[in-house]
Amino acid sequence: MKNFREILADDGIYVFDGAVGTRLYDKGVYINRSYDELNLVSPDLVREVHEEYVNAGADIIETNSFGASRHKLQSYGLESKLREINIAAAKLAREAAGTKAYVAAAIGPLGLRIEPFGPTSFDEARDLFREQAEALLEGGVDLFVLETFSELSVIEQAIRAVKEICDLPIVAQMTIQSDGKTTFGTTPAAFTVQLESLGVDVIGLNCGMGPTHVLTGLEAMRTVTDKPLSAQPNAGLPRDVQGRQFYMGSPEY
Repeated sequence: MKNFREILADDGIYVFDGAVGTRLYDKGVYINRSYDELNLVSPDLVREVHEEYVNAGADIIETNSFGASRHKLQSYGLESKLREINIAAAKLAREAAGTKAYVAAAIGPLGLRIEPFGPTSFDEARDLFREQAEALLEGGVDLFVLETFSELSVIEQAIRAVKEICDLPIVAQMTIQSDGKTTFGTTPAAFTVQLESLGVDVIGLNCGMGPTHVLTGLEAMRTVTDKPLSAQPNAGLPRDVQGRQFYMGSPEY
């Protein structure tokens, strides 16, 4: 397979997998447990989800590690297994991907309030991101996906942490609300300029309020950058139609 940066230069369209947690839930995993721990206690199940996406044609699959940072694992008494969980996440994805797909190390927000809005310093945040990134790197990944961030200052620490340990490509994804901005009021155009200045390889949007909002945000982002863009919308919120709840962002849509 080509280096991931080489395929970015081809200016093609590449397809990510879908939600890992949702598929695990569909397979009977209750929501009151750590899905990241499944890398250790139910590896076959996690590998199965990855394989389903590879077989469906995904070009890139993400590790099951979105919440595998120290603070989030601490909620389940699993912080001592951080390294083990993240290494396993990378290895399981690699086993499923083979030579058919790239493996992206998935890292989400820390679940902590960062200065000036909370007690966690930028240095502390960067250290927390770094220890997770180091374990994922040890497990073997092709790129990093930093996703579902709403604070620029926080994703900046994640970017810096990854860059301190390796030169792998970085996909940096923010999430926006119904008003088209982050929860802190930053527009897609504004955070795109900032993320580009930090030297990431791909800038994108994920989660949020569904495909329509993501598309509108990407259109604004394209006006300020020539960088590759990524889009990973969720289904949005259900809409009431004559007393019934429907998700308007269907696969057909």
